[in-house]
Amino acid sequence: MSSLKPAPPIPFSGWIILDKPRGLGSTQAVAAVKRNLREGGYAKTKVGHGGTLDPLAEGVLPIALGEATKLAGRMLDASKIYEFTIKFGEETSTLDTEGEVVERSNHIPDYADVEQVMHSFEGEIEQVPPAYSAIKIDGKRAYARARAGEELEIPRRRVTIHEVTYVAEGEEPDGARWAMLRAHVSKGTYIRSLARDIARELGTVGHVTYLRRTKAGPFTENQSISLDKLNEIASGAPLQDLTLPLEAGLDDIPALNLDLESAQAVRQGRVLSGMPQPSGLYCATLDTVPVALMEIEDGTAKVVRGFNLPDVAK
Repeated sequence: MSSLKPAPPIPFSGWIILDKPRGLGSTQAVAAVKRNLREGGYAKTKVGHGGTLDPLAEGVLPIALGEATKLAGRMLDASKIYEFTIKFGEETSTLDTEGEVVERSNHIPDYADVEQVMHSFEGEIEQVPPAYSAIKIDGKRAYARARAGEELEIPRRRVTIHEVTYVAEGEEPDGARWAMLRAHVSKGTYIRSLARDIARELGTVGHVTYLRRTKAGPFTENQSISLDKLNEIASGAPLQDLTLPLEAGLDDIPALNLDLESAQAVRQGRVLSGMPQPSGLYCATLDTVPVALMEIEDGTAKVVRGFNLPDVAK
């Protein structure tokens, strides 16, 4: 008798919240999920991530499976929380530990000054992304141009720093001081740039030596699994034990409960009229199964994104 478990009739839909280790790229993480699903005998499933995390960074990386990939864009737009360490006295070409030192300063700020200055960055600010970043300049990635030795003028962008808090401080054996901060930021924010700018505002230079994402949209590090846990899928670990349902990515959206007839209409892309709910975005469900994201405006509900999940009205 074969020991292989049969593949489910349709691809699995939901989220794997990976605690991405340092050194692993986001694209590599997606490839690891695909490999584990394949080796675990699951049906071919569409997989995507909800926000790139640099190889040198670690922490929360939401990976969408199946119908949840339709929500990956919402993860890209979501706010995120990072913990990061600034080492003062040296700025590097990459603004992290990977680059060469390009500037030094003997001025090491007092921790009280760090706390005072960091709050001046809260709110909407303008920020210049790092030269070594994935943004495109004239159709080419900035990091590719930087590695080629090009001098880059990267346009400033507006981002929002919701909150910065002080976490810890310390001194390395060589006397170098560091401060660990936590920042709740909008999409498009570069923590390496924030660290650079805080250091410069303090009259010195600095670079990031540690970077961890602790929250991405609704997902937190408490919901994440390690790479070792992920690899257990290939050995037969039940996928449901290591994943979150699709609707976990919609925790900030109110539910709109549909009856069978309305669910059938929504599945066909039809508009629902006479809705009593306030205008806004809703997750329409039949029983507990998501049917669609719907926008209600003045009593009329229109489908924004439909979900093709089992046990939904046909």
